[in-house]
Amino acid sequence: MESQKDLSSENRTYWTGRAPGYSEVNRHELSTQQRDKWSGCLREEIERHFPGRPMEELRVLDVGTGPGFFAILLSAMGCRVTAVDLTPEMLSEAGKNAGELADRIRFLEMDAQSLEFPDGSFDLVVSRNLTWDLPDPAKAYAEWARVLADGGMMLIFDANWYAYLFDEKAREAYERDRMNSAEKGVTDQNVGENFDVMEDIARRLPLSGISRPEWDLIQLASCGLAAEADPDIWQRVWSEEEKLNFSSTPMFLVRAYR
Repeated sequence: MESQKDLSSENRTYWTGRAPGYSEVNRHELSTQQRDKWSGCLREEIERHFPGRPMEELRVLDVGTGPGFFAILLSAMGCRVTAVDLTPEMLSEAGKNAGELADRIRFLEMDAQSLEFPDGSFDLVVSRNLTWDLPDPAKAYAEWARVLADGGMMLIFDANWYAYLFDEKAREAYERDRMNSAEKGVTDQNVGENFDVMEDIARRLPLSGISRPEWDLIQLASCGLAAEADPDIWQRVWSEEEKLNFSSTPMFLVRAYR
């Protein structure tokens, strides 16, 4: 039986190679209206949960920061941001993308499933497109809950990525996305660097064949958090190109509170 350690190592190797290309995607988002869409979404979520609280007081953990997209947006708002990622290459890209904000963000190499922070260290924990890719997501959620302070909030943006590997209807919908993208002449974001390698990894990840966000709500409740899901967040934050590429796999938001 394959160990989680082996799968984590293989995952790390894959994302190390993807760092430059993934960073390009983030830089594009930062230079387009996607920056304003995501900034507006994050700000609204924060202000709703922490009414009247200055951004400068908020201790934020961006888990699996990748090339730094969330860390940059939240630091620009004034938050005190710590950003962690498993790969030094992603953190290097994140530092470059952050520019003059880099000195205000604490970038740390760290496993999202084994955080090296004291209990209750953060008021806000955020992640985007990470949970699906973890060999032990239940352990990760327990860790994120542990470092969340009383009164804190967790914002988890994700989707049922690679469900088509396990479900025929999902496969048919996925193939329609490929055809629609081609017909509209947009770049197919599902065909990238070493895509077959990622599919092979996804087949062995625990969440690829599980319906979410139902799983997330149950798991977070077991961590002592109140949780709710917004299945329509994709309509608010995705670009038109993303909607064409991924309509069969809509992004959801899970909010969790201590």
